[in-house]
Amino acid sequence: MRKRRTAALMAALAAAGSLVTGVPGPRAQATESGTDGGPPSAGPALRGVDLDTTTIPQLQARMADGSLTSAALTTAYLRRIQAVDPTIHAVLRTDPTALRQAAASDARHRHGTTRGPLDGIPVLLKDNVNTRDMPTTAGSLALAGRPPGADATLVTRLREAGAVILGKTNLSEWANFRATKPTSGWSAVGGQTNNPYVLDRNPCGSSSGSAAAMAASLAQVAIGTETDGSIVCPAGMNGVVGHKPSRGLVSGAGVVPISAEQDTAGPMARNVTDAAITLSVLSGDETLRPTGPRGLAERPAHGLRGRRIGLWRLPALGPQVDALMTRTAEKLRGAGAEVIEVTPPHQDRLAALEYPALLSEFHRDIDTYLATRNGPRTLAELIEFNRTHAAERTCFAGQELFEQALAAPPTTSPEYRAMRAELKSLSRRSLDETMAAHHLDAIAAPTNPPAWTTDCARGDNDVVPSSTPAAVAGYPSLSVPAGFVNELPVGVLLMAGDHQDARLLALGAAVEHKLGAWRAPRYLPSVGPGK
Repeated sequence: MRKRRTAALMAALAAAGSLVTGVPGPRAQATESGTDGGPPSAGPALRGVDLDTTTIPQLQARMADGSLTSAALTTAYLRRIQAVDPTIHAVLRTDPTALRQAAASDARHRHGTTRGPLDGIPVLLKDNVNTRDMPTTAGSLALAGRPPGADATLVTRLREAGAVILGKTNLSEWANFRATKPTSGWSAVGGQTNNPYVLDRNPCGSSSGSAAAMAASLAQVAIGTETDGSIVCPAGMNGVVGHKPSRGLVSGAGVVPISAEQDTAGPMARNVTDAAITLSVLSGDETLRPTGPRGLAERPAHGLRGRRIGLWRLPALGPQVDALMTRTAEKLRGAGAEVIEVTPPHQDRLAALEYPALLSEFHRDIDTYLATRNGPRTLAELIEFNRTHAAERTCFAGQELFEQALAAPPTTSPEYRAMRAELKSLSRRSLDETMAAHHLDAIAAPTNPPAWTTDCARGDNDVVPSSTPAAVAGYPSLSVPAGFVNELPVGVLLMAGDHQDARLLALGAAVEHKLGAWRAPRYLPSVGPGK
């Protein structure tokens, strides 16, 4: 991207960053910004709302007093998608009914019949979450035909809560479970999603589009999914908040699977308050919902006083990340937290066992899912589809994980059952024993290294072990922005015990407040050599 194009984009952002009136085009697809005289005009702004920094409680307060409508908010985000997304390729499609959904919410606000804190709030969905009225592809042309017959359970919850389903986001194809050396953020359906902070850098995966869309303020919240790292790594690498809930808290029905033993959907947002509110709707657990006009921001940094946090340094992520973690620990100590260095055990064994178990589970679970869709009905048919459709091989040709899954032991075999039992035991012991030994409220680790350059020929350069213990154990984890390394965001990952999501989110809000590390992306073309 040339400097002239970047300047045009920044002008569009300045115009589109506040609420606008008018009716946008219905689709996310648009001409490349800067190549036809710049992005479309954002139109006249409404005062008092900054899409980059506003929170759901602030928006709901404005809608309650009549100074904001969901239709205006939805229009603002649709125009922002139209102006910005051609540069980052985060949004696959927008929902043509979004403004009708917003109008219905406005009627409920006028009549005092709102359905809760997400009523009228625009939400983007990762495109492996079933929607009955839009395609759900997992990024693959094999599923690009007729939409699923029913919404995923989590989409039903969002609709019942009055959320505006704004559209679908790109993802790493098949949630990064196809090739041994994939390129995160690429799919045959959506092409390559770019990191909004530095455009030649990778957004991580597999919830690449959801994270990049949050960084670029293309919706108020987004939904991602994770098996191991696919919410938290993109959140960290795109400088936003991502919460992987405790397994079972959010229904996986109607979500394209990798493993029922590890998969979960979860919220991605620009602040912890919005993530917590969204989780309360996704889970149906109102005890997770923050209260008060400022949400979790009601709890300032003194919420860290007396908290004991274990710092898992992970120096393999490089000296600059390690230095950032040192500064993070100093800030937390300055707010009254006790920070103790720890090294959770059993990581090598977890790494050795996880993928063999996932291969068996993927074969079982993807066959079950494909049987509900038009197109390939089994993993074997999906492998053949990729062999015969060249467009599936334009970035990388490999489908080694598919082929290995096809040959993996069935989930009824003693070999598989022993692997999964050991994984469950070691992952939980890894966290439980570390927390008990040091009387910890949470464990903190770097979420991600600085983003690597996107390169289809090389594939990803990701060594991100911090997500694995919580992912395999089914425990909650939360990434919040920690700072930057050479213009590239790095997150701090917080982990806690099983179903301690509410406590983890409250702690995360206090960490977020103290670090104050979020800043809007600058859409830089490059920052020099990268791995």
